[in-house]
Amino acid sequence: MASESTMKSPICLVENWNEQLTVNSEALRILEKICQPVVVVAIVGTYRTGKSYLMNQLAGQNHGFPLGSTVRAETKGIWMWCVPHPSKPNHTLVLLDTEGLGDVEKGDPKNDSWIFALAVLLSSTFVYNSMGIIYQHALEQLHYVTELTHLIRAKSDPTPDEVEDSSEFVSFFPDFVWTVRDFTLELMLDGHPITEDEYLENALKLISGLGTLVETYVNAINKGTIPCLENAVTTLAQRENSAAVQKAADHYSEQMAQRVQFPTDTLQELLEVHTACEKEAIAVFMEHSFKDDNHEFQKKLIETTERKKEALLLRNEEASVKYCQAQLEQLSEALMQSISRGAFSVPGGHRLYLEAKKKVEFDYKLVPRKGVKAMEVLQSFLQSQSVIEKSILQSDKALTKGEKAIAAERAKKEAAEKEQELLKQQQKEQQEKIEAQERSFRENVEQLKEKMEREKENILREQEKMLEHKLKVQEEFLTEGFKEKSEALSKEINRLNEEIEASKKNSRSIFSQILTGVGSVFLAVLPGAGKIVGAVLTLIGSLLE
Repeated sequence: MASESTMKSPICLVENWNEQLTVNSEALRILEKICQPVVVVAIVGTYRTGKSYLMNQLAGQNHGFPLGSTVRAETKGIWMWCVPHPSKPNHTLVLLDTEGLGDVEKGDPKNDSWIFALAVLLSSTFVYNSMGIIYQHALEQLHYVTELTHLIRAKSDPTPDEVEDSSEFVSFFPDFVWTVRDFTLELMLDGHPITEDEYLENALKLISGLGTLVETYVNAINKGTIPCLENAVTTLAQRENSAAVQKAADHYSEQMAQRVQFPTDTLQELLEVHTACEKEAIAVFMEHSFKDDNHEFQKKLIETTERKKEALLLRNEEASVKYCQAQLEQLSEALMQSISRGAFSVPGGHRLYLEAKKKVEFDYKLVPRKGVKAMEVLQSFLQSQSVIEKSILQSDKALTKGEKAIAAERAKKEAAEKEQELLKQQQKEQQEKIEAQERSFRENVEQLKEKMEREKENILREQEKMLEHKLKVQEEFLTEGFKEKSEALSKEINRLNEEIEASKKNSRSIFSQILTGVGSVFLAVLPGAGKIVGAVLTLIGSLLE
């Protein structure tokens, strides 16, 4: 489809001039506009082996990435091409073409290592391209893989006895594809036919003696520091979680604007729309956020949504007041004119006044969708009439002193009843607000629980994948005679097994942490939170059962 994720031609993502890496801001703007899930394919290999041609084929084009016909390396740095994914609808394929390794014109061979490392860090599928057969020189080019542990750090503050090796990078390493161009050998080993994967596994047997992200990584490289995956993820989380809060808040505002017509007939009507829109906003946040371990950004969303809700409640009240006052002004116009010309200053005038006032009240009650301030505005109007009513009552010569006293007492009683009715409505609305906050709390908990359960499953898969890798490496160590390495790896395998078992057993503990964390966020964020402490604690208890 034609969208911001479709580019007519590639653009340089990471420039490499004088062996200094810089990020192209225009390329970053293109990436920032992509809202779809992305599949990132990066290709590396020696120069003049047809990497760019292969990437053009993946893009479904005969041209795009620059091709060269001389021994001079054509591509410099890392070039990017965003195109619609050929087989996954609503996905974007991001192709990264890197400059050739081993360019003799380079002064610093370390520059190749950084290009290789960036391709690994940025891709979900990593293609290593070579020509002919898998021979010793091609294997030697893969020394860049072994250098990754020197170029990249998995954790920001590893313990002194914690030595990172290649096995620690399994959890982030992309899928690896080795493309051998113009392969001519028959796939046979010891007289038996083998598959392409078996041929690669045999070629890669252990030999004694081998041992926002683009900006974050490039900045670290240029500063001479080791790019740290943990720090990069933290930086990315800060940026993406901020964006997730904004997307969720914008969604809430847009949906409320579309679904609410002010003034709403009741407070409950507005709160029900709020609940539905907030639920969608939380889902938007959960979809786009990650590693919000301390619920910092979820707290921001709760604060933002609560602030927007309070503003809408105020706007709803103001709309109701304005509308009701206009209606009362129109309905009471005849009454006010009669008062002005002294129509009730006659014997029996008090009865005539009461009839006129009751008609105003009756007609006012027939007005539809007056909103949440209907009773309050009417009460204010009636209070403004109390002095006039007393004056008319006292001047009515058709009434005895006793009748006037009875009428005054009746008016006082009616005013008290209306005050009580207004108070009950306000208490009811306050309870509705508390119930809305409880629904909000429950919705935040439920969606966070679902998200963390999904993440837990992903972590378990990654741990099991890492365990499988370590077991395979250990087997190869034993086969190739690396007994000491095998014994050292046993400790890591045992620790990983313990972590997997612990992950499987701590569901209740994680859920308890979720409830406690979100509960504390609510108590800290919501206005008048003390009023719902009991309700929140009751909810926590019920959800833990």
